[in-house]
Amino acid sequence: MQAVKMYTTAVCPYCIRAKQILKSKGVELIDEIRVDQQPEARMAMMEMTGRRTVPQIFIGDTHVGGCDDLVALDGRGGLLPLLNAA
Repeated sequence: MQAVKMYTTAVCPYCIRAKQILKSKGVELIDEIRVDQQPEARMAMMEMTGRRTVPQIFIGDTHVGGCDDLVALDGRGGLLPLLNAA
C-alpha cells in the first residue's frame, strides 16, 4: 500500500472525515503533519499544492487534494487503485 501523507489541523472536520475514509479503505498509517502547530509546514504545503486549506492529501507522490477531492476520487473508483499501486 502506498504511503499516505496528510496536512491537517486539530479541529478540522474535513481532516477527520478524510482520515475515516482512508482508514475504511485499509490505510493503517497516515503521516499527519499538523500545520496549526508548524507554521513552516503550512508554507511548504502551500508551495507544493498552491492551496492553503486543509486537509491536503498525498498518496505516494500523487497530490489528491482535499477531502472533497478524495471523496470524488473514491466515487470514480480511483482511490483503491491509487492506494494499491506498486
